[in-house]
Amino acid sequence: MLYLAEVQKQRSGFGLGGGKAELKLLACQRGEHNWSAVPGDDAIPVEEANKFNDGTLVLVELSASKQVQRIQEAARQLVSILQNFSRLQDKFKDKEEEIEQWKASLTFSSQELNRREMEMQAREEQLAEMEEELERLEAQRSEIENTRDEANRLRDEVASSRVEMETAWEQLRGEQQQVVQQQSQVPQGAVVDEQQARRIQELMNKLGGAISSAREVREQLNQSFGVVGAQQAILDLHWQQLEQKHSMAGQQQEEVDRQNQSLQNRWQEWYQSQDTLAQARADLKGQQSTLSAKQEQSQSVSLQVRAVEDLYQQLSRLASASGAVGSEQVVDVSALEKMSVEELQGLVQHLQQDLEKVFRFVNDQEEELTLQRETIEELQAKIEAASEYDRMALENEMTDELESYQMLNETLVGQRLRLQEREDVLKQHQAVLWRRLGTANAPKPEGGNIDLGPIVAQLNSGRQQQSQELQRLENEIQQVRESLSQIEANVNRLQGESESKRYELKQLEQNLFNQKGAVAELWGRVNVYQEMLQPVQDNLKGLRQKLEAAAGELDRVQQTGEQQDRVLSDLRQALSGLMDLP
Repeated sequence: MLYLAEVQKQRSGFGLGGGKAELKLLACQRGEHNWSAVPGDDAIPVEEANKFNDGTLVLVELSASKQVQRIQEAARQLVSILQNFSRLQDKFKDKEEEIEQWKASLTFSSQELNRREMEMQAREEQLAEMEEELERLEAQRSEIENTRDEANRLRDEVASSRVEMETAWEQLRGEQQQVVQQQSQVPQGAVVDEQQARRIQELMNKLGGAISSAREVREQLNQSFGVVGAQQAILDLHWQQLEQKHSMAGQQQEEVDRQNQSLQNRWQEWYQSQDTLAQARADLKGQQSTLSAKQEQSQSVSLQVRAVEDLYQQLSRLASASGAVGSEQVVDVSALEKMSVEELQGLVQHLQQDLEKVFRFVNDQEEELTLQRETIEELQAKIEAASEYDRMALENEMTDELESYQMLNETLVGQRLRLQEREDVLKQHQAVLWRRLGTANAPKPEGGNIDLGPIVAQLNSGRQQQSQELQRLENEIQQVRESLSQIEANVNRLQGESESKRYELKQLEQNLFNQKGAVAELWGRVNVYQEMLQPVQDNLKGLRQKLEAAAGELDRVQQTGEQQDRVLSDLRQALSGLMDLP
């Protein structure tokens, strides 16, 4: 199981070696991204922890019996864990924003569905009203058809009565002429025989019946006029409703036209904002190019600093070995002189083992630094060949790798110094041991006495200047990143506002489309209503014209009937002296 631990050392005896190293367990890994604190202050003695400094945080893998299986410094892993945690926080934040957007979208969709459902219910009610009006209009049309049939029947009856009256009148005239002829042929004082009197009586009764039937037709015609007037009153009410709907449709059409013009203006404003967004994106791209150039320059200077640092370390070790540079580590030579040769040999052997451990550790860190350098070079090659879409992700990864590289490099600077100090201390111990044993085994200096101090000082000065230059570049990179962050925030804000406005305009466009459909539907109902009313009105108008024509014809028939009635009265008076009526 993997633990995060702190190295704790208790030094005894001399300042170097012989210290007891322990690991204080701080946290335990429960999952890939899950760590829990280890309770208590228990410490585990671990021999491998001697190569780390006191207080160093390490990652140690322990077996079930608390045996060390693997141990390494935790600096880089902690940086990676913190970076992953930061990325996860950003992802969670993005997910929360996306969830909030989805919630708002679902709320809006629910409201839109409720609104459309209410519109559908209103349209269903309107359709039901139209169906009822259609049924009423059908009933009125049926009544008008019946009235028209009745009017046609009355007109036929009037025509038939007129024909009968004319026929009876012709017969009566014929009989009257016969009577006149007979009167002229018979002597004065003669009378009409019984058969002729009965014939004349029948004709007069038939003519009187025709006149009374014309009066009955007049009553039925007046009733038909009443029905037509009632139907016209109902139609006038429908025409009034049609006019109201026509006015309502006109108002809604004006409102739709106004909203359409407003929507077109807002779309024009949105297109103009797209130009601003494009300019902000161009600025962002320019800052990204500047950042990429600064990072490349920083990488080049960093590589130069590392090369100078390596050369400086090598020359420092040569200068230290040749005695050109004195060691700052103070060794109590008198105490070493008082030791026995066996103790001094054991101490030298222990220092050699300790130096080998530190050397292996520093060598591992150097190899890891070399791997990171190769990774940075590979990322740089990928960035140069990557597309614009993938470059940002690769640049972020490059930034993380550079931070990790610089952190490890700074850690190695101290490790190299400590390695050099331990090497110097070992050489001083070895010098005392060789002096006490004799100079036969002492190593001979290589290359004579060369003063490397000025070269080391010059390299140190150049190293400091390059470090300052690197620091200046890092500050500029940080400033560019801050400016880039502000520009990215501005671009994201503009893009968010653009998407929000576009979504709002799409919704308004959809609402306007629905309103246009509703207005078109209302105009359709108005037109259909008018198409339904107009034939009924035309039929009713034609029926009234026919009834008026029939009334005029009936008036003429009645006038003729009144004349006939007066003639009948005269005939009765004239025939009273010619026939012997019972």
